[in-house]
Amino acid sequence: MTPALLTPPATGAGPRGGDRTDRIVGVVQRQGALAVLVAVVAVALAVFPDFRSLDNTGTILVAAAPPMLIALGMTFVILTGGIDLSVGSLYVLGGVLAAWASRHGAVAAVLVPLVVCGGIGLLNGVLIARTRMAPFIVTLAALLGARGLMRALSDEGSTTYLVESDTFGRLGTGSLLGVGYQVWLAVGLVLIGMLVLARTGFGQSVYAIGGSEDASALMGVSVRRTKVLVYVLSGLLAGLAGAVNAAKLGSGVTVLGAGMELDAIAAVVIGGTLLTGGAGSIAGTVAGVLLLGVIQNMINQVGDLNSNWQQVISGSFLAVVVVAQTVLNRLRRVQ
Repeated sequence: MTPALLTPPATGAGPRGGDRTDRIVGVVQRQGALAVLVAVVAVALAVFPDFRSLDNTGTILVAAAPPMLIALGMTFVILTGGIDLSVGSLYVLGGVLAAWASRHGAVAAVLVPLVVCGGIGLLNGVLIARTRMAPFIVTLAALLGARGLMRALSDEGSTTYLVESDTFGRLGTGSLLGVGYQVWLAVGLVLIGMLVLARTGFGQSVYAIGGSEDASALMGVSVRRTKVLVYVLSGLLAGLAGAVNAAKLGSGVTVLGAGMELDAIAAVVIGGTLLTGGAGSIAGTVAGVLLLGVIQNMINQVGDLNSNWQQVISGSFLAVVVVAQTVLNRLRRVQ
């Protein structure tokens, strides 16, 4: 009889089987949102004739540009294991500030929201990194504070500032090669974000902190500085998204931004980034944002449904993805 120690392992078991399972699980986590996006687009192309037009594609991309910027910043935050609930309020504050400052030219219309919203992001980061306060509490306070500042600037929402700079206005209405400037801006920043995460020490620090903050500190990673920077980045991108939207609308609308933080979190998580941090990608976030945008567009194609159904579907997607991530992580741990 062959000794037990010399008995060959069963097919699919042992290190090789475990490695194969890990690879499959990793691919599902990274590419799942893209696969669902392709499937949903295929269904939309088959069911809705208007969905196939180039104008409709442009509409989807333009509508997705501001959420893409917000979700880009949120990706960095969540990768560190944090959360930023203030981005919705910073988005609407950035729009009001941009319209208010546009009387002084296009440069002021861009710089003012970046400085103010980036400053609020800096305050969030310092409080979270230096005092070790919970990100949920800190950014919730910033949400309320930014919303209050916006209401103070707009006389409780009764004053709507118009964009007075034609140059700034073209950021939201102009196009290059048939594609809106704001879409090109979002694409450029997404590519830069991918490069930063993949090719810089800062990007590696973001992943390391999300994996284990204590281990990162022992390896010499500047945990506090990295945390501060990701919240500054999130604030800057939220303010920029608000400015871009103000340029598109021609005014600083004060009734926007409610729930934007939840949409951004949903897009990031649907894109495969773990809420616990340490794993995820910007490419997945892009797929998540586009998926939610395509769903919204499909809802608009159906005459008897309103936009509230997007929230229902987005919430359902998020619940399914979180459950799937939990199951996949358990599969990886048992290998």
